Amino acid sequence: MPPLPGFSDNPLRTRDDLVRATLALLQPLHACFSPEHGRVRIPVATGAHFDEAAAQLEGFARPLWAVGALLEGSKLSKDGERVIDPWVRGIAVGTDPSHAEYWGDINNMDQRMVESEIVSYALLAAPERLFHSQPTRVQENIVAWLRGMSGKEMPPTNWLWFRVMANLALLRLAGQDKSPNDPVLVEQMRADLAHLDTFYIGDGWSSDGSWLTEEKQAEEEAEFRLSGSRDTGVGRQVDYYSGSFAIQFSQLLFSRYGSEFDPARAERYRQQARQYGEKFWRYFDAEGAAIPFGRSLTYRFACGGFFAALAVAKVSDMPAPLASAGAIKGFLLRHLRWWAANSQDVFHQDGTMSIGWLYPNMYMAEDYNSPQSIYWCLKTLIALSLDGDDDFWTAEEKPYPNLSSEEQSGVALVPTPQQILCNHAAGNHHFMLSPAQFVAWPMKATQAKYCKFAYSSSFPFSVPTGPLIQQLAPDNTLALSRDGRETWAVKWKHCSTAKFFPFTVQSSEGEQEKGTGASVRWYPWGDQAVQVDTTLVPPTNAWPDWHVRVHRIRVNKAVPMLHAVEGGFAGPGRRSTDGANLVPSPDVASSANRSLVLGQDEEVVVGKDAASVLILSYAGATGLAIDAPDHKTAPVNARCASLKPDSNTSLAYQRSLMPAAYHDAVGGPAGGLAVGTELVLVTKVFAVTASATTKGVDISSWWNNRPSVVLGKALDASGQYIVIPE
Repeated sequence: MPPLPGFSDNPLRTRDDLVRATLALLQPLHACFSPEHGRVRIPVATGAHFDEAAAQLEGFARPLWAVGALLEGSKLSKDGERVIDPWVRGIAVGTDPSHAEYWGDINNMDQRMVESEIVSYALLAAPERLFHSQPTRVQENIVAWLRGMSGKEMPPTNWLWFRVMANLALLRLAGQDKSPNDPVLVEQMRADLAHLDTFYIGDGWSSDGSWLTEEKQAEEEAEFRLSGSRDTGVGRQVDYYSGSFAIQFSQLLFSRYGSEFDPARAERYRQQARQYGEKFWRYFDAEGAAIPFGRSLTYRFACGGFFAALAVAKVSDMPAPLASAGAIKGFLLRHLRWWAANSQDVFHQDGTMSIGWLYPNMYMAEDYNSPQSIYWCLKTLIALSLDGDDDFWTAEEKPYPNLSSEEQSGVALVPTPQQILCNHAAGNHHFMLSPAQFVAWPMKATQAKYCKFAYSSSFPFSVPTGPLIQQLAPDNTLALSRDGRETWAVKWKHCSTAKFFPFTVQSSEGEQEKGTGASVRWYPWGDQAVQVDTTLVPPTNAWPDWHVRVHRIRVNKAVPMLHAVEGGFAGPGRRSTDGANLVPSPDVASSANRSLVLGQDEEVVVGKDAASVLILSYAGATGLAIDAPDHKTAPVNARCASLKPDSNTSLAYQRSLMPAAYHDAVGGPAGGLAVGTELVLVTKVFAVTASATTKGVDISSWWNNRPSVVLGKALDASGQYIVIPE
């Protein structure tokens, strides 16, 4: 699949660069327009759960993020006007109920509600071109279509913002010739805003819908015991929808275009943006790569939308490292440059975008992803609404923060979404630990998208293709089977909220370092026959390339057996030189004493007694090592090996390979594992990225210097060790 000229080869340093990139992204859609330009259909025969007219409305509406911004910003060239002209003309037929290309009425729970926000944004950004210059009949049709949102049933999630923006557009457009204080629209907007504000969970963060507290979780469990069935229930998700995709983004748009309707709320949203921005930047690395996590990742560079909205909203007094226009500009443009540099498999032959992350992938797609859905990514281009002489564009781009400075640490707890962001200054891997999030309602690959222990920008997570272990692709998760490996269970909604605790790195000379870890209790099966308490310890100064997981497994109801498979980070599974499979090094005995060259060596290195495994590839190195299991009441067989998942499970690497630890407990002579059986598994997870500054480096000392872990209390021993309280 070819890269896209104008985008993939774009330096993306200036506003002119971004205009050129935007036009390059829009141009291929011209061939996909309906005859009168009211709809767009990309010629890919996949579907979404909603009707085809709504899917083709997606194709028309989502580019309006960029079209509206271009129209609001500096005057376009003739070529620019040519590229955006179909959208300027098409809005008239799309809103005309007598036309064959009419988008359709907005009904309850309708996908058209989503697209109404984008139409509304474009009308707010460019009211003269898209509304006031239209004939009266077209204006009436636009107003009537947007009013179709009124009083309709909507999901109690970020969707409520779509009606807020539609009503805001109606109020602003009506203000040209009559009072904008339409009481019905104002009251509905206030009610929706009040509901959206209930999603707020603190420190600037909102969940995408209601947040499951421990009290509510106990109520759901009590209801289950009475009814015998489990509803989907409430979840615990804070993902890009809470920021760049929807909630924070929309709050900033409201403060930009609607603050006069509710000045106090608009200022509160600005303050929440300050608090949110203080931590959100950590989801991006120094090259601009975001950590893929959660749903709708086919929206790709929409992950950076918060930075664009921040620039447009002109929020003052932002905290470091977003305290200047140049700093915000750096985060936005680095993210877009990363996508341009990694876009070789993103576009179809005709230049339209595919569903996927770094390559076309329907396994990771949502039920609501049509071939046109991808263009939600264009919301990150709204910075084009700022003229070329704006401070944002004239400011010098600021570099990524120095993570070894006194102001910023490379490892930071983000308590509200219950995550630890890891980008240790002495290491070379950007990832996060996420112990307790989940989505309760039906979604494809929901456990993979929210419930894994770690998510990386260099080694993106894997999604399942089926029920077998190689199809589950259990990177950064613990999969358990109690029926002889026929079926598997992983962490999902039967889990507690995260708990955070202090740990120390000690030696015989005393305390060397302090840090914060996380723990969560979870049940792989709803009958709670098996209980798992997982503890996560982030990278430390002593071991900056490692993190530690401790799983305390207890049998609450007798089970026939337990098999456990735990994966590390999944990377490429083929050699870059000839495409052959990565295979184990033939000389296990000498592998501990030889060099391991990052980004050049391509092989699997299995350690002595199979207690460790390292996978070297062109992307870097991923590995894990295990301590001998503490089994107390049941013998456990343990080993490490590489696990080859199904193709197209990794979001980044079509043919992947991951390090894995295998544990098998089948009980004593009588068979089975009795109530009270306890197992303690200690896994040490290693990963480094082969960046331009580290490629060619011998990492053998990094790999062989493994964390020592003590559970409970410190020992009087030589060397350093992590002390994890029991």
